[in-house]
Amino acid sequence: MKHHCHYHPGTAAKWHCTHCQLHYCTTCMPDADTRRRQGACPHCGQTMRYLGAATEVVPFWNRIPAFFRYPFHTDPLMVVGICTFVPLLLNPDLIGLVVSLLLVLALFKYTYAVINHTAEGHMSPPPLATAFTGSGFHIVILQFLVFVLMGGLVWSAGLVGGGLLAMAALAFVILVMPASVMILAMEHQVGAAVNPANLMSLISRIGWPYFVLYGHLVLLMFASGAIQEFAFNHFSPMVAQPLSGFIGSTFMLIFFHMMGYLLFQYQEELGFASDLQDQEAPPAPDRTRRLDADIDMNLKDGNYERALTLIKGALKREPTNPQRLEQLYRLLRAMDDQSELYKSHPRLLQWLADRRDAGELTEMLQLLEKLEPGFRLDDPALAVSCARTLNMQGEHRVVLKLLQDFHKRFPDSEHLAPAYLLVAQSLAQLGQWEKAMAFLNFIKKRCAQHPLHQNIDTYIEQAQNQQPLRGPAASFSVPE
Repeated sequence: MKHHCHYHPGTAAKWHCTHCQLHYCTTCMPDADTRRRQGACPHCGQTMRYLGAATEVVPFWNRIPAFFRYPFHTDPLMVVGICTFVPLLLNPDLIGLVVSLLLVLALFKYTYAVINHTAEGHMSPPPLATAFTGSGFHIVILQFLVFVLMGGLVWSAGLVGGGLLAMAALAFVILVMPASVMILAMEHQVGAAVNPANLMSLISRIGWPYFVLYGHLVLLMFASGAIQEFAFNHFSPMVAQPLSGFIGSTFMLIFFHMMGYLLFQYQEELGFASDLQDQEAPPAPDRTRRLDADIDMNLKDGNYERALTLIKGALKREPTNPQRLEQLYRLLRAMDDQSELYKSHPRLLQWLADRRDAGELTEMLQLLEKLEPGFRLDDPALAVSCARTLNMQGEHRVVLKLLQDFHKRFPDSEHLAPAYLLVAQSLAQLGQWEKAMAFLNFIKKRCAQHPLHQNIDTYIEQAQNQQPLRGPAASFSVPE
C-alpha cells in the first residue's frame, strides 16, 4: 500500500509511527538511521517502523520492458550462455553428464538468487559468481522436493476423489506455484513453501496484483513454448536445441525477476523493508536538520507558539543565522505579533538590509512607525545599512526620513559621512540639487578625517553639473 507523508502529501512516506498513526518522509526524519532501520517519532518519541521503498516503487506492470531487458545484462547473459552452450561441447559420457547437471543446478541457483536480489531492492542482476560459487545449491533440491510434494497432492486427490478432484488439485497447485516459489526463495523451507495457509496468506496480502502477475507468467510461458516450438520446426536439432535452451533460460530469469519485484513492491504487506540498492547510498543521519523538521511540522500543525519558541531558541545560539531570521520574520508577520516584531526589529532590519529587500524593509519601518510614532533607529550603523539598501532600490524619501537629523542624534559617529552622502544622493535623485549641495558641503566641513572626504570635491562637482552623485570613476591604470 502506498503511503504519503502526513506533512508533505506529495512525498512517499518512509517511516510509520504505530502509536500516533502518522507517516513521515525523509525530510521529516533527517536524524533517522535508514541503514539500521532506526528512528524515533518526533511526536511521541517511540520507535517507528521503517517502510523502505515500498511506498515509492512503481507497480510491476509498469516495468514490463525492464523485465525483458533484465536477462540481457552482462552477468545473466553469461550465466545463460555458459549453462546453455557449454554442455554442447562435452562428450556424452559420465563426466559430461555430471558437468551438465551441475550447470543446470547453477542456473537454477542463479534464478533463485535473482528473486532474493530483486526483493532486497537490487534492480540490476546478481554477479556471475553467484551462480557458480558459495552456498545456495540446496535450494534446487528443496524446489525438487516441493514439486514432488505438490505432485503427490494431485496424485492423492485423484485416488481419493477421482479425476475431478485431481483436476481441482492441479488447478490449485498451478495457481499457487508462483507463491510457493517466492516463499521458498525467501525462507528456504519446504514446509513453508507447501503450507496452504502460507500460500493463501501471501496471495491475500498481495491481493489482485498477484493474479495480474500470474497472467503475465502464463503469457510468458506460452510465448516461450511457442518460440521453442518454432525453433524445432524450422531449424536443425543442432541449432534448435541450444536456441530452445537459451530462450527457456532467459524467460525463466524474467519470471523470477518479476516475482522478486512483486515481493519488493509489497514488502510492507509481507512484513519486511528494503530500499532500492542500485541508487546512491541513503544520506547519513543529520541531527542538525532535526530543528528544521520540527519547525516545519509545528507550523503545519498550527502550533505557532511552539514553532516560535524553537526559532527563538535557535537564534540564541546563532543570533545572525539568516535562515532562522527569515523564519522569525515570516512567522511574526503571519501571526501579526507586533510586540515581538518590535522587540526583534534591530536584527530583522539588518537581515532585510543584508538581503537587499527594500520592499520588506520599507514595510517594516512603516510598521515600527505605526507602533511608535516618531520612531528612530538607535544604531547609526544599522540606520546607514538600511538607508544604503533603500537608496539602491529607489526608496529615496524613506532614506531621507530614516536619516533625518542624523548629525544631531549621532554627532560623533563614524557613519556620519556615509549617512549624509546617502542623503545627498537621494536628494539629487529627487532633483533637489541645492539641498544635496548643502549636505555635501557639510561632509566637506565636518568630516575631514573620514575616507570619503578625499572624494567629496568630485561629488560636489557632479552636483553642480546636476549629474548623478556616483563619485570618481574607477581607474585601472597602473602608476609608473
